[in-house]
Amino acid sequence: MSGAGDEVVDLCRDLIRIDTSNPTSNERAAAEYVAAKLAEVGVESTLVESAPGRTSVIARIEGEDPSRGALLMHGHLDVVPADASEWTFDPFGGEIHDGCLWGRGAIDMKDFDAVILAVAREFARTGRKPPRDIVFGFLADEEDGGKFGSHWLVRNRPELFDGVTEAITEGGGVSFDLGNGQRLYPIENAQRGQAWLRLIATGRAGHGSSPNDENAVTDLAESLARIGRHRFPVRLIEPVRVLLERAAELLGTDFDPSDVDNGLKKMGLVADLVDVILRNSANPTMIEGGYQTNVIPGRASATVDGRFLPGHEQELLDTIDSLLLPSVRREFIHHDVAMQTEFAGTLVDAMCAAIRAEDPDGHPVPYCNAGGTDNKAFATIGINGFGFKALRVPPDLPYSRMFHGVDERIPLESLRFSTRVIQRLLQTC
Repeated sequence: MSGAGDEVVDLCRDLIRIDTSNPTSNERAAAEYVAAKLAEVGVESTLVESAPGRTSVIARIEGEDPSRGALLMHGHLDVVPADASEWTFDPFGGEIHDGCLWGRGAIDMKDFDAVILAVAREFARTGRKPPRDIVFGFLADEEDGGKFGSHWLVRNRPELFDGVTEAITEGGGVSFDLGNGQRLYPIENAQRGQAWLRLIATGRAGHGSSPNDENAVTDLAESLARIGRHRFPVRLIEPVRVLLERAAELLGTDFDPSDVDNGLKKMGLVADLVDVILRNSANPTMIEGGYQTNVIPGRASATVDGRFLPGHEQELLDTIDSLLLPSVRREFIHHDVAMQTEFAGTLVDAMCAAIRAEDPDGHPVPYCNAGGTDNKAFATIGINGFGFKALRVPPDLPYSRMFHGVDERIPLESLRFSTRVIQRLLQTC
């Protein structure tokens, strides 16, 4: 095993033990750890602090052909908070049990931070150059939209990404077992956009004992119920269509793009993989209104998490508008683009080849991320982004349910597998 594979578990464990909960902590200590590990092998890095403690690390390893576009490998250092009372083991203990490394960030996403840090250190130790420049980014604040991380960096320090044309981060590249000895590796080349909305209902304030047909709480509640129960129609974008056609082929069945629901019935668990990326979505999440039981307020508000597929933003907004009562208006809390990158080219070929080399029964396919990553920020400066963590995970590991959940953990062999794939990729791309 390479030096990178030997040390990746220790690097990930060390990072998990640094509490970078967002917003209750910050990334400074983790950033200093990464910078020290890079300096240890002679790699210079830049620590960038967008606000006190909100620290990102950027480093560049020169490639054999600096005239080629550089590749950005990036992960975020922050994690969401964890309540230790709900966990089997200390979420910031970095403990190893049952062949897994446990802790907050084990899959989101200190695992990938450790992988790219290990590979960067291996390049430096051996003196071997990658085919092109590789920029390594360890970023702040992804869990709260990147305003102190990726978005701040592209606005204020774009020179750190000079010459970068493509980027790889989380959001895809994790094995999906088909139940017949074969696995899909969905590589993210698209992301749904974000439309986080605040709904504001206005009405007539009054006494809680009196009839009131202009009750802001009632109108807001009815609007929220309409939105929450609405199911958007299927919109089969290209990456999802290709994924489903390939899955059907591997499962020995047919897939008719004009009859998606019926096709999914023949593909078992694949339906769970793609259900959330077949359509737009809008889910009510928070409600606020009133200040006393016997007072009808004149105003009430709520939030809605809206997500839209590439090319379907206006459909989402028009649909929500049609579901609101006249007394309810909407405004954006957070608004970010949907993205789609062509699933072709030297980098895509190299990702697919690296997976097949390490897992001959693995089948790379394009994929649309249901959420979003820091690649959205880098897209604003012309960098094409992909999601490719290169993880092979056991089929009984509840991988997707552990994001922001309890008992987050990563198999040690999955970390080593990812390191082998990413090292192979960066040596060939």
